[in-house]
Parts: sequence; structure tokens; C-alpha cells
Amino acid sequence: MLKKIIFMGTPMFAVPILKSLYQNGYLVSVVFTQPPKKSQRGMVVKPTPIQNLSEILNIECRTPTNLNNNENEYNYIKKLDADLAIVVGYGQIISRKILGLVKNGFINIHASLLPKFRGAAPIQRSLMNSDKETGISIMKIIDELDAGPICNSYPLEILDNENFESLSERLSLLASEKILDNVDDIFSGKAIFKEQDHKNSTYAKKINKFEGKITWDESAKKIIGKINGLYPFPGAFFLYKGERYKILKAELTNTQGTPGLLLNDKFEIGCAENSIRVLQIQREGKKAQKIQEFMLGSQIKKGSSFV
Repeated sequence: MLKKIIFMGTPMFAVPILKSLYQNGYLVSVVFTQPPKKSQRGMVVKPTPIQNLSEILNIECRTPTNLNNNENEYNYIKKLDADLAIVVGYGQIISRKILGLVKNGFINIHASLLPKFRGAAPIQRSLMNSDKETGISIMKIIDELDAGPICNSYPLEILDNENFESLSERLSLLASEKILDNVDDIFSGKAIFKEQDHKNSTYAKKINKFEGKITWDESAKKIIGKINGLYPFPGAFFLYKGERYKILKAELTNTQGTPGLLLNDKFEIGCAENSIRVLQIQREGKKAQKIQEFMLGSQIKKGSSFV
């Protein structure tokens, strides 16, 4: 008889993982995801990517605003008598009371090599830190955030000029492959969970949109990390004559110059160490443009200062 799995997830990152479980014959009995949210203009209510997929796959989907203080959901999970729960960016802390309802417990797929970068934004922080490697960790959920024992970790090289969007996609695909063997090992009793090295843990705090403002007295390498880590949202930006300009894509160059000064017609901007060459930019309220197109009609010229 097939083992019953509860899947809890919300973002696009979780989609390939749920799809992989379904396509490989695992019985996902129910999906939990965050409730639909209104769009920025408040006109359209948008379901999460996981709710959209669950409807396509014809899997029951539940969207409680609060999972923990909810007698109906508690009784539902208890009655389901599931064998395993898999959590991928669900967006709610799961209480000890709920954690005790599933035979083999709750496992979480986390997008870092734990204990490094516990918390809400491990992919962004890894890029902003200019790391060369990241990965995924499959761990058991306990009371403390991202501190549970680890079943397996899988490293992944961070490519040159990789941004949040591309790295997130590659990590998600890696997780969608690796979760299958881990589920099999858990069900067969072969899985071994090892305690994390808690003293070496670090925390990837949630991204604040104000972090996107570029400080030109930092190194070009650090600024490139910010641009890549915060793409596409909230984006890294500078201000010029009261308007916000998002830098969507840039590369590091060895040109030296005054921090925050536009050094030449190649749109190289000086930093504390080296410079960056902007490749794609978006003026506030306008569409994204390649830099050559942008410069044709822009008031920003060589010698402009963004400090």
C-alpha cells in the first residue's frame, strides 16, 4: 500500500518538487499552501504557484491562514494519519502539536548547506555574500528554526554572474531529484539523521526592500553580489535627481574611478574597489532596457554622480 504524504509549500521553488513526487508515483494525499493574495493593485486575487499546480494535478489543497491555532486543520491532519510531511517554503512555523501527528515526522528542504544560512533568505544571502557554493539540505523539522538533524546535503556550484532567479531554479531542480531517494530511505528505515554543528550556524534574515540601495563606497564585487542576489525583487538601485534606477544586470570591471561616478560611455560606475559595468537597467515606472538602448534617450551622461 502506498504511503501517504502531506506536502506543504508556497513559492515557485516548491513546484518542481511537488511535480516530481507526483510524476514518480508517490501518493501526495493533500497539499497545504498559503491563502491566495491580492495583487499589488488589489484587483486580482492570485493563488500561490503550489495551489495552481495542485489544481492541475487534482490534489486536495488547503489554505488556512493559521495552521497552528486551527482545530479543523489539526483534526484533519490527525484523521489523515499520514506517513510523512514534506515542507518547502511553506511560510508558516509549524507547532509541536502539529509536528507530532505524522508517523515519520516533517522534513524540510532548505536551500543552503546547513548550518550555514538558516532562515528566510538563504539563496539571496549566499549570492550577496559572493559565495562560490551553496546547496540544499534535507532535514527533520523541530521547534527551533532550521536547526533539526540533517538526512542529506547536496552542494551546488554558484555560476559566474548567476542571479537569484537562475540559482533558485537550479536548486529547486536539484531538490526535485534528490527528495525521491530520501523519501524512500525514510520509509524503509535506512535514513540517518545527524545533528547539525550548531556552534557554526549563521542566519539568513528576511530581505528588506531598503537593502537594495547601492552604497558606492563598497567594492564592485560586493555590489555585483547585491545586484544578483536581489534580482528580480526587490532589486538593487541607485538614485539620480530623485528618481530610482534599478540595475538588473551588471559585470565587474577593473576600471578604477571615483565611487558613484559614471566613468565613461560604457556605463561603468566607480566603486571603492574596481567598478561595475551596467548591462541592463530599469528607470522607475519604465520597462527594463539594455544599456545601449537606455543611453540613447537618457539624461545620464559620463561624469554624472550617483552619490
